[in-house]
Amino acid sequence: MERCGWATSAPEYVEYHDQEWGRPLHGDDALFERMTLEAFQSGLSWITILRKRPAFREAFAGFRIPAVAEFGDDDVERLMADARIVRNRAKVDAAVRNARAALEVPGGLSALLWSFAPTAPRPRPQTVADVPATSVESVAMAEELKRRGFSFVGPTTGYALMQATGMVDDHVATCFRAGSADPR
Repeated sequence: MERCGWATSAPEYVEYHDQEWGRPLHGDDALFERMTLEAFQSGLSWITILRKRPAFREAFAGFRIPAVAEFGDDDVERLMADARIVRNRAKVDAAVRNARAALEVPGGLSALLWSFAPTAPRPRPQTVADVPATSVESVAMAEELKRRGFSFVGPTTGYALMQATGMVDDHVATCFRAGSADPR
């Protein structure tokens, strides 16, 4: 089977690509997890995050938004001492701040994020080089999230979130997964 070029260098990438990446994902906690992990990935390789994901889930209370929103200084210090996750204070603080902001979103985080999913057909990327780093929609998403008090959610992180959760389908034309998921 042919896959997107980025997905073949490690077994974790193959599994993630085949089972998760680009498949529509809904639910506030599920999307909060992906948003948080995409933020932690900034400046690192995605394989690092994939390999640490079980520890992230444990450390961040399963990414249950109400639980993370209650994290205080002791929790932040606990996270900063946990070598199993990426220990970056700005990203840890952002995760807690984003959970609190997510609680304030009328209609929920999932509905807000999916409201930025493009509705018009897009050309299928022929190669990985054809895949954009941002889009008009990811810029608008980032602006709205920042307006609502979220952080570490710029247009590039937003676009990666859109790709990972099936809001856009950027599987290259030769990939067996290309066009395999209805984005809604």
